[in-house]
Amino acid sequence: MDPDGFASDLARKPEVLSRLAERIGADNPWAAVDPATTERVVFLGMGSSAYAGAIAAARLRAHGFLAASELASTRLLPAWGPGTLVVATSATGGSAETLDALSRLPAGVTTVALTNTAGSSITESCSAVVDLAAEPERGGVACRSYQHTLALLMALELHLSGHDTAGLVASIATAAEASAHLLDTEAAWRPEVADALLGPTGTHLVAPAHRFCSAQQGALMLREGPRRPAVGCETGDWSHVDVYLTKTTDYRMLVFAGSEWEDQMAEWTTLRGTTVVGVGDTVPGARLEVRYPGDDHDDVRLLTEVLVPELVAARAWQETAKG
Repeated sequence: MDPDGFASDLARKPEVLSRLAERIGADNPWAAVDPATTERVVFLGMGSSAYAGAIAAARLRAHGFLAASELASTRLLPAWGPGTLVVATSATGGSAETLDALSRLPAGVTTVALTNTAGSSITESCSAVVDLAAEPERGGVACRSYQHTLALLMALELHLSGHDTAGLVASIATAAEASAHLLDTEAAWRPEVADALLGPTGTHLVAPAHRFCSAQQGALMLREGPRRPAVGCETGDWSHVDVYLTKTTDYRMLVFAGSEWEDQMAEWTTLRGTTVVGVGDTVPGARLEVRYPGDDHDDVRLLTEVLVPELVAARAWQETAKG
């Protein structure tokens, strides 16, 4: 793992994501999947792949599909059999738990590998392959591949529900522009945001349920790179499980905007003087706010917003490496 490589990987997000938009617009990456014979969907993965899979499954369920997301390490895989599509995601193509899960599936399922590594072990274990097209990540951290996983699983959602990808392609292109904006303006917002968030007792990231993966991925970036304590939570659930620490710690919180439960959360954060940074819109009680083009569109938020903690993590990691 390399901090400078990670920073370089982030800098190339707009370029590589723009190419993904063009690719999805020109060719259906899920053409090998037959919607007519797909009755159920299971997403398998670990870490970032699992975060993205959980949101993809929830979005499919909201459309009326029977869909589940499971950690590949579980011993309780759905025994759904024929008519089931299993999407196994591993950027490297070598996640031991995911490969093991593929060996334990019931007979008759259709398996598709979603990976960034051609010819990897996972491609040999599945009947079809979808390329993440995120290009090699020099830093050794799943950042572009995570972003591309979300985009491609959104494309699968449209494929299974019989809709074209025009709207998604536009959202991906806007997310590329939004990512470029955050990168170009980093010097104006990142130092102050980092000072606010990187506290002595860690960083807490909060996102609405339909984008919970952003909080999980953002927290992972702070743990994986600079090795700082960080935790992700869902905005509504925060008032039930995380609020307690605002009373006893120097609590620093990044809030990805868009939940109807922000006012409830703010009752506690305001009362206890919590340091809050909002991303993507005005957040009650926030001391700082980071905005970007397209942040009024939920799919653009999903594909863009995690770049804020990623850049905070990248620079903190670089500083740690220098010291």
